[in-house]
Amino acid sequence: MAQCVQSVQEFVQDSFVPMVAVLCSEEAERVTRKNNLSFAELLRPFCRLTSEGHIRDPNNQVQVVKNLRICVNNVVTNPSTASAALSPAQRRLLNEVVLSCQPQEGSMTNVITAGAYNLNFSATTPWFETYRENFLQSMPASDHEFLNHYLACLLVVSSTEAVPVEQFLKLSQEQHRIQHSGEYTNPKWFIPNTLKYYVLLHDMSEGDEQRADTIYEDMKQRYGSQGCYLLKMNSHTFSAEDDEQIPDPWSQYLHRNNLHNQDMLDDVASTVSSAAVENIISAAEVDCHHATVKDGVSNSLESHPLHLDTASSSGSLHTLSAVHTDLKKVARVPESLAGGAGSHGACLTLNDHDHIRQFIQEFTFRGLLPHIEKNIRQLNDQLVSRKGLSRSLFTATKKWFGGGKVPEKSISEPKSTCGLLYPPEAPELQIRKMADLCFLVQHYELAYSCYHTAKKDFLSDQAMLYAAGALEMAAVSAFLQAGAPRPYPAHYMDTAIQTYRDVCKNMVLAERCALLSAEILKSQGKYSDAATLLIKMTSEDSDLRSALLLEQAAHCFINMRSPMVRKFAFHMILAGHRFSKAGQRRHALRCYCQAMQVYKERGWSLAEDHINFTIGRQSFTLHQPENAVTAFRQILTNDSRQTATQQGAFLREYLYVYKSVIGGNEVSLPQLPLPSINSSATRVYFGHERRLAEGEKQAATHVSLDQEYDQDLAAMWCHLEEQLVAAANRGIVPANFQPTQCCLNSQTDNLRHPLAVVEEPIIVEVAFRNPLKVSLALSNLSLLWRFTAGGVSPSMDKTTEEVAITNEETLALGMTQQDDIVTSEVILEFHISPEETKMARLRLLPHRTGQLNIVGVVYNLAADVSAEMAPTAEGQQTLDLMVVRGRQDLKIQGPRLNQTKEDKMLVRHGPDLRLNPIITPPMPLMEVFFLQFPTALLCGEIRKAYVEFCNVSSVALRGVRVASTHPDFFTFGSQATTPLTPLSPTSAENCSAYKTMATALQPGSVASEMLVSAEDFSQPAGVVEIPIEGSMLQPGESTQLPLWLRGPDQEGVHEINFLFYYESTEKGNKISHRVLRHTVFICASRSLSVQVSACRSSVPPLHSVDDKGSGGTLVFVDVENINTSEAGVREFHIVQVSSSSQHWRLHKCINPAKDKDCKLTSRERAKLCFRATRCKPYQDTLDAVGKYTFADLNLGNERIVSSSTPCGDFFFRSCRTSESQRVDVASSRTSSSKNQGHAPTEDRASDIINIVKKCNELDLNIIVIWKAYMVEDNKQLILEGQLHVALQTIDKEASSLTPREEAQEMVLLKFKSELPPPVVLPSAELSQLIKTNLHYPETYTHPFVQDSLCLVPVTLTLSNCSLAQVDVIIELRHKSTGPESLEVHSSFTWVGQTQYKLQLKPQEVLCLTLRACFLQAGVYNLNTPRVFAKPAEQGAMCDTSQQTASPALIIINNA
Repeated sequence: MAQCVQSVQEFVQDSFVPMVAVLCSEEAERVTRKNNLSFAELLRPFCRLTSEGHIRDPNNQVQVVKNLRICVNNVVTNPSTASAALSPAQRRLLNEVVLSCQPQEGSMTNVITAGAYNLNFSATTPWFETYRENFLQSMPASDHEFLNHYLACLLVVSSTEAVPVEQFLKLSQEQHRIQHSGEYTNPKWFIPNTLKYYVLLHDMSEGDEQRADTIYEDMKQRYGSQGCYLLKMNSHTFSAEDDEQIPDPWSQYLHRNNLHNQDMLDDVASTVSSAAVENIISAAEVDCHHATVKDGVSNSLESHPLHLDTASSSGSLHTLSAVHTDLKKVARVPESLAGGAGSHGACLTLNDHDHIRQFIQEFTFRGLLPHIEKNIRQLNDQLVSRKGLSRSLFTATKKWFGGGKVPEKSISEPKSTCGLLYPPEAPELQIRKMADLCFLVQHYELAYSCYHTAKKDFLSDQAMLYAAGALEMAAVSAFLQAGAPRPYPAHYMDTAIQTYRDVCKNMVLAERCALLSAEILKSQGKYSDAATLLIKMTSEDSDLRSALLLEQAAHCFINMRSPMVRKFAFHMILAGHRFSKAGQRRHALRCYCQAMQVYKERGWSLAEDHINFTIGRQSFTLHQPENAVTAFRQILTNDSRQTATQQGAFLREYLYVYKSVIGGNEVSLPQLPLPSINSSATRVYFGHERRLAEGEKQAATHVSLDQEYDQDLAAMWCHLEEQLVAAANRGIVPANFQPTQCCLNSQTDNLRHPLAVVEEPIIVEVAFRNPLKVSLALSNLSLLWRFTAGGVSPSMDKTTEEVAITNEETLALGMTQQDDIVTSEVILEFHISPEETKMARLRLLPHRTGQLNIVGVVYNLAADVSAEMAPTAEGQQTLDLMVVRGRQDLKIQGPRLNQTKEDKMLVRHGPDLRLNPIITPPMPLMEVFFLQFPTALLCGEIRKAYVEFCNVSSVALRGVRVASTHPDFFTFGSQATTPLTPLSPTSAENCSAYKTMATALQPGSVASEMLVSAEDFSQPAGVVEIPIEGSMLQPGESTQLPLWLRGPDQEGVHEINFLFYYESTEKGNKISHRVLRHTVFICASRSLSVQVSACRSSVPPLHSVDDKGSGGTLVFVDVENINTSEAGVREFHIVQVSSSSQHWRLHKCINPAKDKDCKLTSRERAKLCFRATRCKPYQDTLDAVGKYTFADLNLGNERIVSSSTPCGDFFFRSCRTSESQRVDVASSRTSSSKNQGHAPTEDRASDIINIVKKCNELDLNIIVIWKAYMVEDNKQLILEGQLHVALQTIDKEASSLTPREEAQEMVLLKFKSELPPPVVLPSAELSQLIKTNLHYPETYTHPFVQDSLCLVPVTLTLSNCSLAQVDVIIELRHKSTGPESLEVHSSFTWVGQTQYKLQLKPQEVLCLTLRACFLQAGVYNLNTPRVFAKPAEQGAMCDTSQQTASPALIIINNA
């Protein structure tokens, strides 16, 4: 239970106080009415005694009476008998008391933390205490107990009466008649000789004080000084001290409509029939549609506390307000009866207050307490005298001598309900009477023993009502005994309650009993027992009582040692439901709100919905529409588990409430909860949506809202844009460079204001989600914006003239838009299916420069009506009413900051400005279209396409450039070498993409050569400047350019990205440049595989065709058709092989087969053989340095100029990419080897390696040009293409197919620097320092008969291939080991010097003349000399055996 202002002891004591009646003469009543009070009301604030009183008990022990309060009431005769239930008027007034007592604003609250719950609820429940107090005061007097029977009667007469004593006599006789005539059952009197106390009332303002004193002296003589009192009052004079503020102690007693005032009860009962009251109360109930009135009680079993109202019509809400006002009117009736307005006690001074207080004290101590003491003694004497008799004899005598009980003759109730009724003089009742007297004067020990005795008697007589009363008071007496000699007998109370409720059917007494017991149990910490007791007392006969007790039970659960939070919440809900049925809407709302703290956001979704729904309805009926809207909003925004029909009902109810809240006259739009908007998923797109392909033209893909954002792709585009900006700014990226972002979302960088352009649309994509299971219909959906002209939004400190313009008012009122600033697109209808997420794309078109803030969206919300529910005309009208216009703001939280220490410690978020663009002046806008652009190519295939650039804006543009992820895929040609091919795509259908020259194929023809500078083809950093005439495009102008494409070398699908860059001709814009993206996917299929290898010619230098005797090199080209048949290619023709190098060139084709054309069908392979020679040195011109020599060997009848566009372009592009790859690999290798710090040996070794490598370097690039014949749509197409092979070194094969990279093996980390390993050069490279040739006659005839030794001269030519001095050792002796040595010895031998040690200068050729000696005829291999070589000045190195040429065979004939 909640905390109470009083302690338990005070509460119980104040529940049972001595009752004093008042009888006033008319004149006395007139005197007191001057103060707007009756005499009983006048005394009420002073009825608690401030000092202690004393009485002596029958044993003559002094008993202290502390803090005694007496109750003074006017005598009201009422012929009605005491009933077991409160009258309807009493019920209604209790209802009113509770209604008028609401929690104060800012009153004390309890905050309880139990587990994960933090609850905040009212610490006290003053409405319950007020109810309890008024309930106890309004209890009808009963015959089975005497506690609320009158002990004394005050007879009040005014001193202004002619003969006051006569008036006293009249009043005394009146009192005697009321008590003893038997006409009146009420009021009830405690003992036959009631104490009469005579009060003379003297009005100081009008009466004669001396006369009053004289009369009082006479009274003392007549009635004794202890039986009368002179009370002087109304001393206040209005003239003198008008300013003096006299306190008003009466208001707190009177504003509660004291229910014990029986006059008022009768008046009200006659004016308002009980049925009418009940009807009003039950009609006002929202949850209960079929309330039945039964015994004057609203008894509705149809509506369960947790039952949700599924009534589809919201008609129930229409009637509420009217009923509520009626209820208020009825409720205010008692206020007018209670004595009207005006201050109380206006004629009294503070001295008068003291006089009244003194009077009460005098009456109590000198009149009432001695009277009670005397009666206790008398009763005690009677009982003691009877105790002498045995129990059995006592009962027997009672039976015979008329002391017996009279059985109840009532037909309406069965005999067993209350058992017997005792006559007033029955001895059992005397014990009870004595017990009650002792209880009233706080002699609890004696009271307990009397109650205990009486209880036994009553139980033995089966007088259950009496027994229950004795049990109840015995338990209370036991509790109140000082020092607590015995524990509180809770079982007494339980038995009493059960008896009252079940046997006697008296709920009023049962309720009193429960209220007392619960309070006592609570004081002992037995909250669980108290809660059980209170819950048991709830029933259908009184909703108000049930509600209050359930609420107290809930407080018991939360106040336990370990709080039972969910039980608290559940019982709060039950209490709220019963409050609602009792018409106590504010209390119902409060209970539901308190329970909501427990259920909120804990997964109890259905309970949450019920609570929110009830809160919404109650708030609406209490004219708290904002709270109602909030509650309904909660139901709709949560992920509800309700059925679709239920959600539909919620939605309709919500829209109805909303509509009534807005009232249609507000300019500012309200925030709507539906549908939910995922603000962070909002995407903003700047610019026109791209045009689709027009006929043959294919538009650049650019950026669209349909594309998913990809972080890696964004980085790639940013990198390309940096390249372009650097190229446009002399190779430097400006410090303030920001990558262009056309489409902003949650992953882009939104820390700066985006830049939009005047007259270019801004498209905002808003993500709507419908959380309900019913469809939503949105209409007139548009964006809400705020616009500030002339730049950035005005800051607070500047007093700027610029005022933000917004479209909110025009949207709210449905007026026409302000189209001169920003045009907003309106979506007329937008339907969202149940639980669907749907994007709405809303467009704005700005017409002025300035700062635009996109605030939110504005729309009409309605429940979507499906087709099968075709509305009637009437239904359509209500549906129109159910459309609400409102807004939702787009609030986007920026990214979390994580830079500084403070950022990391706190949770800070940066700005997200994607919805706040700055509108800039007009900019150029370029569109790019592609014509004849392929989607599939063969590897290396060359294709010509066309690009069209259009300026679609009103501003001229210039500086068009393009960068690509695959710069080797396309070329626009170079100015110097672009062939004059047809410009229009239609005239170029069957022309070759190459520049060709007709030649006659002659066998053994020498290559055509051309010298080209690489600068003619190269572009800095892969950025291509697009050669537009005049380098400028005027507004509306367009131009077409040819574009050559080459299929990628690797098969598969390739994503190729182009980024076009252009600038405005006007300087100083906020937007420095613009870009346009284009992505193509090219499917490359296999064509040819080319393997190229080179080896040194074994022809001796002197016999070679070259000038200066520089030996030729043989180049072998293996071509294989690896094309798969799916592409439909029939055969490939190798039409030309070209070379490009700074040092070497192809000289002539030396194919032995002498084929005119080289045709390859599927999987065929051909081998071509060429001789390559060094380029002629051009001494005469300096500009030839670093130029490339292109040599063309055509195998067909037309020569393709390989040095011009597009062949040369693609050659240089592929060279550059392969070189950059090689550089990357080399740099990674060198960087990894730099850690080892032994520089001298490293340098020396690298010098040797370089020397050796130079010796074998070739650096010859082969270009194989082919044509392919394929059939497509019954037409033969000729495809052409080129493959590149870079031949780096002799004897190493190079291929046109790039080898697949293998994963690197894992290498262990080394933490210590190891000693460098000794330099070991690769023997393969060292074995080619010296090239050897033997020159000798093929046949030699010798007469062996004449001369047995045949000497043949042989010339050994040594060529130093390297650029360093070489030490050479020539060993002519045969190896002495091996099986072939005998055979050799028997065949021939070298004669003369057998070992030579020579030194060859760089590139030197040296001839040695040797002699071979043969013993007999035969075929001999002369290639036996072994040549060892090493670079000079390398002492530590071993000589390396040189690679020898093929066998040199000589035939020796015998003559």
